[in-house]
Amino acid sequence: MKNVTLIGASGFVGTAILNELLARGHKVTAVVRNPEKLSVSSTDLNTVKADVADTDALANACKGKDAIISAYNPGWSNPNIYEETLRNYPLILDAAKKSGVKRLLCVGGAGTLFCAPGLRVVDSGAIPDAIMGGVKSLGEFYLNTLMNEKDIDWVFFSPAGTLEPGKRTGQFRLGKDDLIVDENGNSHISVEDYAVAMVDELENPKHHYERFTIGY
Repeated sequence: MKNVTLIGASGFVGTAILNELLARGHKVTAVVRNPEKLSVSSTDLNTVKADVADTDALANACKGKDAIISAYNPGWSNPNIYEETLRNYPLILDAAKKSGVKRLLCVGGAGTLFCAPGLRVVDSGAIPDAIMGGVKSLGEFYLNTLMNEKDIDWVFFSPAGTLEPGKRTGQFRLGKDDLIVDENGNSHISVEDYAVAMVDELENPKHHYERFTIGY
């Protein structure tokens, strides 16, 4: 059993990770801006209302934990997603380090994965303009900040090209920097299976100071 802080626990990916954590008997401190959006309750769940920009509050919510999982996302419909991601994710990183917790697992994006030799998804023309801001900013945080981070044991877990509601099968493939595609050339994973793999990594760390990815 782990005692973890989950940032962004009420979002699309955060909810799936929260459900998986609780189902496996872990203790969770959920950091959310709007606690009323949390759809689950449990004796193993403690909810903290805080903004990720408040590094002191965030650090206090993380102190003493075994790990921090960040599913932070400003919201795909947020017109300022690019700026807010680049402003707030370094603050989350700072709060994590300030807390003294040794392990940070970040819900990453697929944009910086390679879909061909030397070609990242973000540069392939496959990303719709409507979500480019979020894809690009999270990728820049990973490439320019996380990859230079040496003071906390981090991972950046990139989903497949399509991350969607589905079933928890427990059957998937993991990789490192290349987009995983199925026999039909599609790159996809259910959010439930993504959560399974994230909690697997929490329980049995196999990646350190690096990115890994998932797909069917």
